[in-house]
Amino acid sequence: MRAAGKARADIPCPKPNVKPPAGRPPRPVPPPDDPVARAVGGDALDTNGLAVPPGAPAPPAVTATTWLVADLDTGEVLGGCGPHVYQTPASVQKLLLTATVMPHLDPKQSIKVQESDLEIEPGSSAVGLVDGGTYPISALWLGLILNSGNDAANTLARLGGGSGGVPATVQAMNDEAKRLGALQTHAVTPSGLDGTGQFTSAYDLALIARVCFAIPDFRKYALTKVAEMPAQKKLKKGGFQFQNENRLIFNYPGALGGKTGFTKLARHSYVGGAQRDGRRLVVTLLGAENNPLKGWQQGAALLDWGFKLPKDASVGKLVEPASADATTESAENAPAAAPPAGKQEKAAAPQHGPSRTLTFVAAAAIALVLAATPLLLLLTQRRRHRVRRRPHYRPGPT
Repeated sequence: MRAAGKARADIPCPKPNVKPPAGRPPRPVPPPDDPVARAVGGDALDTNGLAVPPGAPAPPAVTATTWLVADLDTGEVLGGCGPHVYQTPASVQKLLLTATVMPHLDPKQSIKVQESDLEIEPGSSAVGLVDGGTYPISALWLGLILNSGNDAANTLARLGGGSGGVPATVQAMNDEAKRLGALQTHAVTPSGLDGTGQFTSAYDLALIARVCFAIPDFRKYALTKVAEMPAQKKLKKGGFQFQNENRLIFNYPGALGGKTGFTKLARHSYVGGAQRDGRRLVVTLLGAENNPLKGWQQGAALLDWGFKLPKDASVGKLVEPASADATTESAENAPAAAPPAGKQEKAAAPQHGPSRTLTFVAAAAIALVLAATPLLLLLTQRRRHRVRRRPHYRPGPT
């Protein structure tokens, strides 16, 4: 709900006249609204209803409960519907996993899949990894982004967490969300499969997507239409092809890719990007039904709407990530990640923070300086205080 003292009435978002499907689970109870989180990006975004620039044409009627359209390059928010309303993410949460782990893993490195990597919800989306199979990390990313493989998500999260495994990566995902200013995002699973207390918002998803679209490997994977999973000869398992489930890249001129998502609880979610006339826009939507338009089609309609707006149209801003100092401080406070076991995985371990040797040397140097200059300690404390801030669709979950 809007913070106390705000009397502005919410403008209803355009919706198609369709009935929700029978048997849809009740929406999870969200956390209490935080006025600080609701105001991130601008006061106009603090609404459960529609936020569009004055004089803008009405956006298309979509079944998405919440959505947002923003400029990937300038960060200007062109419009939204309940941009800060809590929603469950489904597999678009894999974008947060991507933003957190992709920069730290060598895509050319080969790793071995473990039995625990294949422990996913029965009937949920899997790309078909096999226990004991050896795959390049690039194939795991393709399986994650194209096919929404929860087995790939588990494997990448295990690698990303080093000795801490999946739990360490989930913690790192939550730390990354805070760094980006995605204050309404809390990850419980790396794949986006439902977990108690797992939430995000359309605004937060745009922050996360903006980071992903800035990674060259992600842009390459997201535009890949067909990929090959290598054969596992020692296990007598043949290779196979799989296709990108994001239909935007097959049907929308200028598409940049994105991510689809669905669970019975979260319903359909979608993130998509496109470029036109020198502009790159991103759309995020949550809590949608697949009728009369599928999730990617709703995203395409909202992108069309956004491209029609003037380049200076804005109702808010995608905030920039926290400063490097705050990021370093968070990394130093996080558990150190040890390289995964096994010779093949030696180069796959991420560096979540500085090495132990460098940390020790730096700490010793800082201690000497601080001991000699008390005033520097006071200035450093004040500075640190200032920078701290508070997934074609499958019938099963993806």
